[in-house]
Amino acid sequence: MSDLVMISEPIPGVRQVTLRRPEAMNTLNTELVVALHDALDRIAVDRSARVVVLTGAGSAFCAGLDLNGYGDTERDADHGAVLGTLARQREISALPERINRLPQPVIAAINGPIAGGGLAIACASDIRLSVPGAPWAVGFIRAGFSACDIGLSWLLPRIVGTGNAHELMLTGRRFDSEEALRIGLVTSLHEPDELLPAALAKAEQIMLNPPASVELTKQGMWLNVETPSLRAGIELENRQQVITSLTEDRPEAARAFLEKRAPSYLHR
Repeated sequence: MSDLVMISEPIPGVRQVTLRRPEAMNTLNTELVVALHDALDRIAVDRSARVVVLTGAGSAFCAGLDLNGYGDTERDADHGAVLGTLARQREISALPERINRLPQPVIAAINGPIAGGGLAIACASDIRLSVPGAPWAVGFIRAGFSACDIGLSWLLPRIVGTGNAHELMLTGRRFDSEEALRIGLVTSLHEPDELLPAALAKAEQIMLNPPASVELTKQGMWLNVETPSLRAGIELENRQQVITSLTEDRPEAARAFLEKRAPSYLHR
């Protein structure tokens, strides 16, 4: 595991993934992107990992792409400028999809400035919490690129609506956590020393539910964002209900609820 991404276990069942380039506001370069891919790949196959909390070290969450250089000049030398740029773009843009497809829910604990690729990573997460007053921005368009990048043109309108998304993406203006809360981009604001405890408390609420039920719920909700009809969505739900009803954890969930105790799941 790279020093640029740290995996820790603050409480049983939770994996905290911390981006660690604080001196550069955790901006994305090739080493950080590769390390984050590796961390997510490891967590995806870890059956003891129930929830992921994603945050940044230092004062920032992730301020987007490192405009001082991505650090892969040899790629252009090997592939040529066009194919090298395409390979770089695919490497970065695969991150939101990897987070989105992770079996575990991801809670983004946004501890400071967030822009560009950092915003896309947060939008690919399932739940977003933030500190008050943090600056947010789409970022790409102000750097001379299209604002449609790293999955943001698909993710952001589904979270805040097309009107809000278009305004933010076309202007590239900065906004703050309070506006992010108002438009539904985050669910709650917490003071810096309360942010991670709030994320862990949310993770504990999720872990009261059976692992398979949580995984299929995350999968089903994202799939139904793309499903073209109510009928197709319900058919997907029907299959999820049958699968979860036959797991060994389903009766334990009901017993724990009725007996007002913590559940003990087998993930079977």
